[in-house]
Amino acid sequence: MKTAKLAVIDIGSNAIRFQLTNVLDNSGQPFFKKVEYIRFPLRLGHDVFTEGKIGLESEVKFIKLMQTYKNLIDLYEADMYMICATSAMRESVNGAEIAYKVKTLIGLDIEIIDGNREAEIIASAISSYIDYRNYIHIDVGGGSTELNIYVKQEKIAAKSFAIGSVRKLENGNTSAGWKDMKKWVKKNTEDLQNITAIGTGGNINKIFELATEKQALTITLEEVEKVKAQIESYSMYDREIALRMNSDRADVIIPATEIYLGVMQFANADKIIAPDVGLKDGMIKLLYQRYAEKQALAMA
Repeated sequence: MKTAKLAVIDIGSNAIRFQLTNVLDNSGQPFFKKVEYIRFPLRLGHDVFTEGKIGLESEVKFIKLMQTYKNLIDLYEADMYMICATSAMRESVNGAEIAYKVKTLIGLDIEIIDGNREAEIIASAISSYIDYRNYIHIDVGGGSTELNIYVKQEKIAAKSFAIGSVRKLENGNTSAGWKDMKKWVKKNTEDLQNITAIGTGGNINKIFELATEKQALTITLEEVEKVKAQIESYSMYDREIALRMNSDRADVIIPATEIYLGVMQFANADKIIAPDVGLKDGMIKLLYQRYAEKQALAMA
């Protein structure tokens, strides 16, 4: 099979990511090589979680960004592409309308996926980190948190909660959703011992980067708490300067960390793995499956 060029766009609540990946044949096994990655800080969740819709200014920027990403898809001559939009666009009253405009004006198809579908795609990205022990996967996004529980490499429970870093920053009070999350985690982990958390999302990657005590890809709950205290001791400006955070990371990292810590405490997980993968990585794997199936049909 020839080298596949695959492009994915992850439309999140805090940022919109583009990735172009070459998939090479490595003795019959696919080898994924990232060629281009762009993260643009367009915070759709600010509009949606405060006003219920994507405002005109954000819509104009969004359409310009989609045109830019379409140009990259064309310039790289990608064989296939996939675009997924998560909580901000699925909750916005005009999300579907804007997706239709992008299709009409630019020719890109946007899939507005629900929380369960989001969790499924992300789960495929972390599969290589799951062994026969007990795990709780925590994916904290801007608008939602997806949880998956694994026992002996089998997913036994999964749920999406409308609690995210941007939503928590904008709305503050998430007590009802927090109680539901706590109840669900405790119910589904009460018979499990020695649970390890797996964290995905840009914030856990930054937390891991700032941690001083870590082993391989793993840090303890205590170390996460230390990093949280360290970050809180800095002003927003100093987080950007001293801790080298983007401005759109500096204000949401504490709300995000509180979610990781909360779920870990609910599940009695004393450590968390941060493999630095997420929705876009799962999208690449799914897109490659579609590409391989298409190639197989063409050769039949």
